[in-house]
Amino acid sequence: MNDSYTLLRSIAVLVAAGSDGESVGNCPFSQRLFMILWLKGVVFNVTTVDLKRKPADLQNLAPGTNPPFMTFDGEVKTDVNKIEEFLEDKLAMPRYPKLAPKHPESNSAGNDVFAKFSAYIKNPRKDLNETLEKNMLKSIKKLNDFLNSPLSDEIDAYSTEDVLVSSRKFLDGDELTLADCNLLPKLHIIKVVAKKFRNFEIPTEMTGIWRYLNNAYARDEFTNTCPADSEIEFAYLGVAKKTNQNDK
Repeated sequence: MNDSYTLLRSIAVLVAAGSDGESVGNCPFSQRLFMILWLKGVVFNVTTVDLKRKPADLQNLAPGTNPPFMTFDGEVKTDVNKIEEFLEDKLAMPRYPKLAPKHPESNSAGNDVFAKFSAYIKNPRKDLNETLEKNMLKSIKKLNDFLNSPLSDEIDAYSTEDVLVSSRKFLDGDELTLADCNLLPKLHIIKVVAKKFRNFEIPTEMTGIWRYLNNAYARDEFTNTCPADSEIEFAYLGVAKKTNQNDK
């Protein structure tokens, strides 16, 4: 058995199970890891863990830690950001593609969208709902503006025509990067949960956001790593219901 085959067989990801205790549950951090490994083109094993019945071997493997986490050659790694850095370093060129964005600004695009959404969807006070929705929309619009603004490599200094609106597919260009692995799972959750529990939809005039999402939905690396919408809705059922209980 050659070294590369051994490497491919040595990666396992443990993630929280869904409502049935077996399928993959809603977790943007788990999907982030799935997407990275898929884009790297490696084979990996997935084990779902029913958090309602935490097995003893899970506690022995990573005491006090909930999934997702990864084992690589038997070594346990629990911090998603460090796992991302590790995979980018360990699974490097020329055998594996580099996934880091070329443009630094791509890493921070949309970095506050999920936090604003969380404040909005978890809010139990109706009198604050409009303000929190506006805050979320402002954050979404900022991301939309970024997606519609041409990146430096989209602008031809020798062309007589100005590029006013970007046509790129993803945050950093036409290929998925680590920045997309982080943001897209969260953006999909926002789309599903806000519609289900607030009847809120991302406005159609946010053309950059919709171009971005539709391009993601056309990629197996994203759609095949998404949990079912029902799992996403189930995960937010208790959280989002609070908004209907109190006026103040």
